[in-house]
Amino acid sequence: MEELNDTFVREFILLGIPNLPQVQIVLFVTFLMFYLLSITGNLSIVVVVLADHALHTPMYFLLGNLSFLDFFYATTTVPKLLSGLLVDDKRISFQGCIVQLHIFHFLGSTEAMLLASMSYDRYIAICNPLRYHDLMAKAVCLQLAFTSWLAGFLYSLFHTILTSRLPFCMKKISHFYCDIKPLLKLACADTHINESLVNIVTGSVALGTFVLIIISYTFIATHLQNIHSKKGRSKAFSTCSSHLTVVLLYFGTAFCTYLRPATKNSLEQDKMIAVLVTVITPALNPIIYSLRNKDVKRALRKLFLERLMKKT
Repeated sequence: MEELNDTFVREFILLGIPNLPQVQIVLFVTFLMFYLLSITGNLSIVVVVLADHALHTPMYFLLGNLSFLDFFYATTTVPKLLSGLLVDDKRISFQGCIVQLHIFHFLGSTEAMLLASMSYDRYIAICNPLRYHDLMAKAVCLQLAFTSWLAGFLYSLFHTILTSRLPFCMKKISHFYCDIKPLLKLACADTHINESLVNIVTGSVALGTFVLIIISYTFIATHLQNIHSKKGRSKAFSTCSSHLTVVLLYFGTAFCTYLRPATKNSLEQDKMIAVLVTVITPALNPIIYSLRNKDVKRALRKLFLERLMKKT
């Protein structure tokens, strides 16, 4: 174990990155490609949702929020990861570490609530289409989005304050970004309460939003049984399949990471899961939503052709 310093540390060293040069080059190229795909895909969806009047609907308003979030979600951690693969200096200041932790959990928890809001939107659209425009009016959409962002911010602020007030005597973080569980392992104080609150509060947010999503899709599945038209069922399923795929990716990794005790083996596994969460998933989300969505593909083609015509 690393010897304790005479004073509390004011910077950390991120050690979740392999030191093998050949491996680092392969990882850098791979992660850079995923990051470029993530920022391009998510920004494209944000732009088309804003630019195309046909996409000015509750469903695409929430999707635009999700893509906007995923752009910053990846940007919170991946640039630091890429720089760590290129240079030997893997230090991060105490303030920078706490800010990164706060933004990461702010965006992560907000995503859970946006996914729950999107499932509610699908429930209304499929089970109560005649009242859809009333129940999902502009004011309701704004309230859903605002509540999701505000609740995510407050959730993250709670954990950020608790973590930042701990005395840290060791500086080597066994991760490639600042997260709560790896940081708690560096504290020279009893962190039992912090670890319990991570499991309880994070579990409540994750399970609460997941249960709401399950309830929405239970009603949707029940409603689909009453639809005798194969075309009607197929259309309803196609609008939900992309969202369900993203939900499974998000909550599967969240449950594996935060709803189990922090052991040495679990922290090593968390690093692998973190690559999926921070590098791969934000890049996959716009692909998942665009490949199975005719409206998004149409809007992207229209935007591309308009830009092409302007250049010529």
